[in-house]
Parts: sequence; structure tokens; C-alpha cells
Amino acid sequence: MPNDPQKEIARRSRRSFMVLGGGAVAGLGGLWALNSDPTVDDIPHAMRSILGFNERVVRSTIYSNDHMVKEYPASAIGKIKVNADYGLDDDIEDADWRLQVTPYGAPAPSAKLTIEELKALPRHEEIIDFKCVEGWSTVTKFAGARLSDFTAKYAPGSDKAACVAMTTPDGEYYVGLDMPSALHPQTLLAYEMNDAPLEAGHGAPLRLAIPVKYGIKNIKRIGTIAYTDARPKDYWAERGYDWYAGL
Repeated sequence: MPNDPQKEIARRSRRSFMVLGGGAVAGLGGLWALNSDPTVDDIPHAMRSILGFNERVVRSTIYSNDHMVKEYPASAIGKIKVNADYGLDDDIEDADWRLQVTPYGAPAPSAKLTIEELKALPRHEEIIDFKCVEGWSTVTKFAGARLSDFTAKYAPGSDKAACVAMTTPDGEYYVGLDMPSALHPQTLLAYEMNDAPLEAGHGAPLRLAIPVKYGIKNIKRIGTIAYTDARPKDYWAERGYDWYAGL
């Protein structure tokens, strides 16, 4: 005999309610776990673990020193927008600018370099897709000295540090970099962009061009570089973004 239709509807309704209720409880439980999970850099530990896994994969297989970021022909170069001016409030002449360098283990800066001293290092060019964390990108040409060459000359032995800290001269903007990304062959201390000297809005006289990171790590108008084992503070990480900020 077929089941009574009314009883069957009631049975299915109870079953659906239990399934939906169980799903809701599981969802609320997951939300509670995330909210109650200990945080690292203000990110719940579970999420931080996923970000850490992604970071290790990117470092080892995608953008290691043996794997380069894609480069483009000159015909693809576009006009990159200024976007942000953190740390650029004060006007500064190239002749007055100095880069303070604190090597690994040093208690204070050991050198104050001019832009001409930076330009004396081997010059490298790259045409890469500059990517903003906001979602836009522009193919851009940068020229300057590799950070790895700079480190070897002006902070020998600092490649043993875990991180690099950079700030603008006024201290208003600052970034922290993991050493593998800092020493990547395509990481430049750039003084030219699109075949012209850097303009003030793009960080003259010296900025970071690090194509394995989003634009928030590409600090403009670098004033200090310090090598350290302690994870440096980072402007946007303090505001909820991922500290690693790799592509």
C-alpha cells in the first residue's frame, strides 16, 4: 500500500528541517571557531595556516629564484596611476635624499647613500605586470639595482636575516619583506620607470619594484633599509591585509 500522502509530507518536512538545522549549527560552529581562534597578525589561526601554506607553495614552486615573473614586450607598457601618496607629503630633492642602511646585527645605520651610489650598482630592467591589491594591473617598465646586489655590497652577510624592513624618510609608510622575496632576481631598487626618472608621485628618487608582491609592498621613496630576524611592522598588515601579500 502507498504511504499516506500527508504522513509522507510531514516526514519529509521533519527530515528537511533536521538537515537544514544541522547545516545551520555547523555553519554557526565554524563561525564561532574562526572568531574564537587565536589570531596571528589579526588573522584567525585557521586562515593564517591556509595563507602560510599558499605562501610556501608560491615561494618554492612559482616565484623562487629559479622561476621568474612573466615579462612583457615594450609595446604592452601602459600608464600606471599614482594611486596613493603615503609617506610622500614632504618635497625632497634628489641631492638631499639619503638612504640609511642597517645591516643584519648592526645596532644602527652603517651607511647613508646617495642616489648616485645606488646608480653605480649594476643596472637591470624589467617589464612586468604591476598588480594592485584593489584588482587593477598595468604593465610597467622599471630600471634600477637588484636588491640582492645592493645587499651584497652595502650590507654583506645580511642575506642570513629573515626579513627586510623599509620605511619612507618621514616614517609614515613602512613595509616588511620576507628575505626570499627580497632577494628574488626581479626585486629592484628602482630609480627609473617607463624609460624616465621616477616622478615624485611614483616615489622619486628610489622605490621598490617587487613583482612577486602586490603593489602595497612596492614602497615609494625608500628612506631606510634594515635587515632583521624579527618580522617588521607593515602599514597594510596593521590594517587587516596579509603580511606576506604575495601574488
